Amino acid sequence: MPTYITQGRYTREAIRGMIVKPEDRAEAVSRLLSKAGGRLIGYYLTFGEYDFLTIAEAPSETQMAAALLAAASGGGVTDLRTTVAMTSIEAKGVFAAASDLTTAVRTPGGV
Repeated sequence: MPTYITQGRYTREAIRGMIVKPEDRAEAVSRLLSKAGGRLIGYYLTFGEYDFLTIAEAPSETQMAAALLAAASGGGVTDLRTTVAMTSIEAKGVFAAASDLTTAVRTPGGV
């Protein structure tokens, strides 16, 4: 299954609510991903530009996008940013495939 890294921010209202009633959001994220056919690998609170980071697997971009839209629809998270991640073995295959394609590419403006 493809791996996805998602970063996001909590809304001010979500932060207020979690201060009043602390909860483990990893459980909720894990349930959501499970319903989409995926699984949560890791969930972290982060400092800086984003408030949290998740690492997850999902069967396809469609299921991952559906899970992200469902999470965003609740109004507690915002600015979700998702990246597809590859293992080093997968990356090796990508570079090998690119090597096979380089002869088919002409540089823009090149002769």
